[in-house]
Amino acid sequence: MNTEKKLNMTMLCDFYELTMGNGYFQNGYKDRIVYFDVFFRQVPDEGGFAIAAGLEQLIDYIQQLHFTPEDLAYLRGRNLFCEEFLEYLANFKFTGDIYAVPEGTPMFPREPMVIVRAPAIEAQLIETFTLLTINHQSLIATKANRVVRAAKGRTILEFGSRRAQGADAAIVGARAAFIGGISGTACALSDQLYGVPAGGTMAHAWVQMFDSEYEAFKAYCETYPTNATLLVDTYNTLKSGVPNAIRAFNEVLKPRGITQCGIRLDSGDMAYLTQQARKMLDDAGWTECKISVSNSLDEHLIRDILEQGAQIDVFGVGERLITAKSEPVFGGVYKLAAVEDEAGNITPKIKLSENVGKITVPHFKKVYRLYGNNTGKAIADYMTVYDESVDDSQNLEIFDPRATWKKKTVYDFTAKELLVPIFLKGECVYQSPSLPEIQEYCRQQVETLWEEVKRFDNPHNYYVDLSPKLWQIQQDLLRKNG
Repeated sequence: MNTEKKLNMTMLCDFYELTMGNGYFQNGYKDRIVYFDVFFRQVPDEGGFAIAAGLEQLIDYIQQLHFTPEDLAYLRGRNLFCEEFLEYLANFKFTGDIYAVPEGTPMFPREPMVIVRAPAIEAQLIETFTLLTINHQSLIATKANRVVRAAKGRTILEFGSRRAQGADAAIVGARAAFIGGISGTACALSDQLYGVPAGGTMAHAWVQMFDSEYEAFKAYCETYPTNATLLVDTYNTLKSGVPNAIRAFNEVLKPRGITQCGIRLDSGDMAYLTQQARKMLDDAGWTECKISVSNSLDEHLIRDILEQGAQIDVFGVGERLITAKSEPVFGGVYKLAAVEDEAGNITPKIKLSENVGKITVPHFKKVYRLYGNNTGKAIADYMTVYDESVDDSQNLEIFDPRATWKKKTVYDFTAKELLVPIFLKGECVYQSPSLPEIQEYCRQQVETLWEEVKRFDNPHNYYVDLSPKLWQIQQDLLRKNG
């Protein structure tokens, strides 16, 4: 296999999507319009919310959908597909509609992050990649946001490329982490492709390369006087590392009037060592010297060492962020919600299960977020049928769809529709924001959530309610098919 050949991501699909497509074609369902929802059932790490990400890569994928002659030859060689279906694939392009929430939007279980409305074969064929990009980037953005919130305003850098599960996970993982709130990455390619600011200084090998730790530090300061962050734990952090760093700063930076510099620790008791290092630096007059740390950090460790008085300005977070090690799967699913006949009539569809959590919400839907006008905070999300709207000039009674006796009247609120058109009739109608704009949007939207929803442990259950019409449709289908 020629590994240098550019892969056609159209073929990054589960094989059943092709066999089902061929079956739809032969059974007269080629042009049947269907509706699929992308949603998740549980927030990673038992958190209060997730962060939607991956839409930009989904857009790129949809715009490049095609089957090459080599793809068709491969499929023909499987002796499973009729020639008419292969001829259809030879001219394949996406002609449907896609609605999605903007990247950076906090989302909750069971509500659609993406809705695909398209002819059955088209909708089925894009299932795998749609889930892949939304699942992966939403997972990393969600984890990054937890880490950023644990740091309470301190800088977070993503250091995980060498531990990521493959090149793409490293590259777009850094992008997703930036959406979640990190300030930069160690991955140069993520900077080149997506503008995630890349940076770095030295590894232990730099210090070991020289005859002494002091010579290594002095040489680095002379080479990069405006970017001098010295790794001080190669030998002994407090006995040699910090003193040698101070000496190099005094001899190289101080005569040039440079006060911005830093030290980094990659091992040891971070709470104790950073407190001692901070005192040593301050006593030597280097009060503006930043202290950064790394070493298998996550949101829980960051929170704990800060509570123990650690003096840290910058956290480098690697494997536990880029792999979302504590829960490395974002359980997004792709489920049929409705079908549409030639006259435009929409018939809702439901998936039942003995596991109540797997029962789907049927129909072509809208999702509203209700914000209190006096607080600016999100009160609840409200799902409706596509032809309903929310009049926020009137009070609205909402109820828990799983415990209908739990009711609440919402008043003095603003209703915002979350899903926006991305593709209409196969054409992209969405202008993707810049990555910094997405990050800022994410920050602002997370700020609209109550602190109780943002707790790491036992967060408040944010309600996603159904309109009475949508709830009744679901109940009717449950009775009909149960």
